[in-house]
Amino acid sequence: MRMINFANRNFKELIRDPLSLIFEIALPLFLLFIFQQFNIPAENYRLENFTPSIILFGFSFITMFTATLIAKDRTSSLLIRLGTSILGYILSLLPIVLIQNVLFFITAIAMGLEFTISIIPTILISMIISIFFISLGILIGSLVSEKGTGGLGSIIVQLVCFTSGMYFPKEVMGGVFEVICKSLPFEACLTIIQGTLHNDFSNLTLLHIIVFLIYFITVIFLSIITFKKKMISDNK
Repeated sequence: MRMINFANRNFKELIRDPLSLIFEIALPLFLLFIFQQFNIPAENYRLENFTPSIILFGFSFITMFTATLIAKDRTSSLLIRLGTSILGYILSLLPIVLIQNVLFFITAIAMGLEFTISIIPTILISMIISIFFISLGILIGSLVSEKGTGGLGSIIVQLVCFTSGMYFPKEVMGGVFEVICKSLPFEACLTIIQGTLHNDFSNLTLLHIIVFLIYFITVIFLSIITFKKKMISDNK
């Protein structure tokens, strides 16, 4: 019951803030719609490829929302009063991620995406990947103030856009940029989501898996440690 109440509270925080709704749901849906109207002759912008990109793009705003929520709760000492844990935040935010993903796929299907059974495992895999983005938001929110979350959150959004392959493949830039893309987890996240939707993992390499797991485990570990330390220090 406590977890349900906490999830309900976080959901109310989301819908209470129009900007959060715009950035987490409305803006990704708008991009999904508008880019399909351009008929861009590139594989990245085909509906079956761009829909996973939009899912990942939406996750970057989940990071920003989570960071702001954590920083706000720290300021108001709500973390201490609730005695909640990082798991409490993750579990309470997953329903928001689920709603977000379902809306993205409903819109994509309405625009012509073929409905296949692989959509269901894609949503499930996406929710697992979203734990990384939620944990990243918890880490950021535990380290900086509410004002600072906007700047760092914007950096995450830009990194997702330009290093995941959402807009163009890394091979287009080559050189240092390609190395950066391979070193960050966002391309791996997108490749996993696309591979699940297409039921084709030929583009998923061992490097993708290793990079993703390193970031996934490291960010969760750091977020747990930092979250606990901030709860103790904020209580003093």
